[in-house]
Amino acid sequence: MTGFHVMAGTDKTLTLPAVRKITTSDVIDALGRGLDDFWQKPSHYAFLCLIYPLVGVVLIYWASGANALPLLFPLVSGFALLGPFAALGLYEISRRREAGLDTSWRHAFDVRRSPAIPSIVAVGAMLFAMFIAWLLVAQGLYTRLLGPEPPTSMTHFLETLFTTDAGFMLLLLGNAIGFIFALVVLITTSVAFPMLLDRDCGAVAAIITSVRAASTNPVPIALWGLLVAGALFVGSLPLFAGLAVVMPILGHATWHLYRKLVAE
Repeated sequence: MTGFHVMAGTDKTLTLPAVRKITTSDVIDALGRGLDDFWQKPSHYAFLCLIYPLVGVVLIYWASGANALPLLFPLVSGFALLGPFAALGLYEISRRREAGLDTSWRHAFDVRRSPAIPSIVAVGAMLFAMFIAWLLVAQGLYTRLLGPEPPTSMTHFLETLFTTDAGFMLLLLGNAIGFIFALVVLITTSVAFPMLLDRDCGAVAAIITSVRAASTNPVPIALWGLLVAGALFVGSLPLFAGLAVVMPILGHATWHLYRKLVAE
């Protein structure tokens, strides 16, 4: 395919846009703009994002019924690593609203016709590989600290976690390692997917620009990461139902954050 390109844009060159310096108030403003986008048609977006709570419930059911309780938390938290890719349709809705185009929810699926779809798939594959790596690391850590045998029940699992030294060590190391995975995803994809929808620049250029945006704005990007983590945690509490609202707001806000960080 002559149009198939991943590493660079259509002109086969690596072109990097200018990255702006922003403040924490810009992050709050991007979140507010994301909320405004959501309020335009909240029922449509909530329906579109029901997949997130449904997937969460399916993960819990599978883990509890397949002797995979040690992977329950890694599965649920690791699912958030795929969030930047899963929110592609929301970026598209915000892009269309900004351009004054029709923002019906069906246009969220227009991303499949984007000329940058090979690059988008490549960055998505990178996220999926990180998700699998996180699961393997989590499983290995559990086996190393608590042995190869799965817990007999959820009660036994929680009791082991919170009443034994090995359980405390698992919580400590697991959260520390999970934080590293989340940090890598934040740095490498904070603007990558919106940028690829906005311009067919290639996966490498999008990832490099995300890294540059994070290194130029460490405090605002750190605040953004904390806001995302906190919102996902709150949205996950009532059996993931809140994610149907939290995810679209964060998705729209990500588009506006990209607009503030990357020059046109």
